[in-house]
Amino acid sequence: INHVVHNGGLYKRPFNEAFEETPMLVAVLTYVGYGVLTLFGYLRDFMRQWKIEKCQNATEREEQKDFVPLYQDFENFYNRNLYMRIRDSWNRPICSVPGAKVDMMERVSHDYNWTFTYTGRVLKGIINMGSYNYLGFAQKEGTCQEAAAKVLSQYGAGVCSTRQEIGNLDKHEELEKLVARFLGVESAMAYGMGFATNSMNIPALVGKGCLILSDELNHASLVLGARLSGATIRIFKHNNMQSLEKLLKDAIVHGQPRTRRPWKKILILVEGIYSMEGSIVRLPEVIALKKKYKSYLYLDEAHSIGALGPSGRGVVEYFGLNPEDVDVMMGTFTKSFGAAGGYIGGKKELIDYLRTYSHSAVYATSMSPPVVEQIITSMKCIMGEDGTTVGKARVQQLAENTRYFRRRLKEMGFIIYGNEDSPVVPLMLYMPAKIGAFGREMLKRNIGVVVVGFPATPIIESRARFCLSAAHTKEMLDTALKEINEVGDLLQLKYSRHRLVPLLDRPFDETTYEETED
Repeated sequence: INHVVHNGGLYKRPFNEAFEETPMLVAVLTYVGYGVLTLFGYLRDFMRQWKIEKCQNATEREEQKDFVPLYQDFENFYNRNLYMRIRDSWNRPICSVPGAKVDMMERVSHDYNWTFTYTGRVLKGIINMGSYNYLGFAQKEGTCQEAAAKVLSQYGAGVCSTRQEIGNLDKHEELEKLVARFLGVESAMAYGMGFATNSMNIPALVGKGCLILSDELNHASLVLGARLSGATIRIFKHNNMQSLEKLLKDAIVHGQPRTRRPWKKILILVEGIYSMEGSIVRLPEVIALKKKYKSYLYLDEAHSIGALGPSGRGVVEYFGLNPEDVDVMMGTFTKSFGAAGGYIGGKKELIDYLRTYSHSAVYATSMSPPVVEQIITSMKCIMGEDGTTVGKARVQQLAENTRYFRRRLKEMGFIIYGNEDSPVVPLMLYMPAKIGAFGREMLKRNIGVVVVGFPATPIIESRARFCLSAAHTKEMLDTALKEINEVGDLLQLKYSRHRLVPLLDRPFDETTYEETED
């Protein structure tokens, strides 16, 4: 399904997203593949139970045999019998800066991935297509590294206290003022962990008697925060404004269950860029609905801050919207800024409230000073306050790399999900056997990729996820594309029925489709 949206003036730019339908034969074969693996899993569990096959997984001790089992669920069965077969595709240890290229420690397994041993060999110069290093600030030299090293020598590595006690440094205050200016909001607060920024702050904002409307593909941190809050949660279909509006109407008409009282608050939870789909939130429509039905909006910009917008200010700038229309602007420093932690921006009253009532503000140790300095230096570089145009050039380079890489993959015939401007590029694999095969074949060709399967995606929508970076040169991308094309032919991954025709005289942002025969 291709979405090209202008929507009566709400959008100031074309909004192009593609989610091509899974071919029927591929879907059937994927289900058959999982069915065969499940049958063999039950057979192997039976053999382990009768000591025919050695049991290497965690089991209950003899004295606990009569207790309710701790590990008896489908995900444990899946981990033991399906995930274990391809476990070598994950947790690969790198031993360098996660820049455009990385060095990786070689490891082997002699017991079908139950355990690994290191050979002592280092695989050097692997093109890194997996790290969230969108603007290329993950580096061991340059102004950011020098500034962080200087602060390390002055302040040390840790603070050993919370912000409310004796861990509030001048650097923390400087960072928060800078973040507020960068976002265009009244005030901001920084946290030491991106995940906790969501999971610990949502419970501070809503509680019992409140309603959360959450996109079905929201990140686990948003889901956990919503569950911990005690509020009622209702899910709307991904980026589907009709589904969201229906839930808003029903919430206002019917109120709370049983009592029919009005909800205390209605909070809409969305992300800027969805990290598994590569799609961008339909923010102009979400804001229009939020205003129409008098609800609140919580926007998670973990992947979009720095990566979208002419000056890297995220999805709000990308659509040319007013930051004041978003009640809670959340983001992380772990992607575009090459650091760690998260932030929340908004009105001064909101931030003052969170300083007092947020668990991650009251109980968590303050951010490490060198990390804070890395964020300050990289953010000033993006804003042009370092006296150079390096930051702006990086934002533009990322946008060019994104459009080029996506267009080339579509021309090759792969099914690619998401928005044409999203630096997160999912390439659909579908079948379980192809998850491990794709990761291994790419590593053989010196390309490091991330492959994703259940439970991070729906069980039949396994994929490889590429994350583009401003640090990637055209030569690196061409090398990666050449190898992806080879592996795509080897594993028969070119499922798309809509192949882009590579016309040399085609305008840059136009898309021409050619129907290919089945």
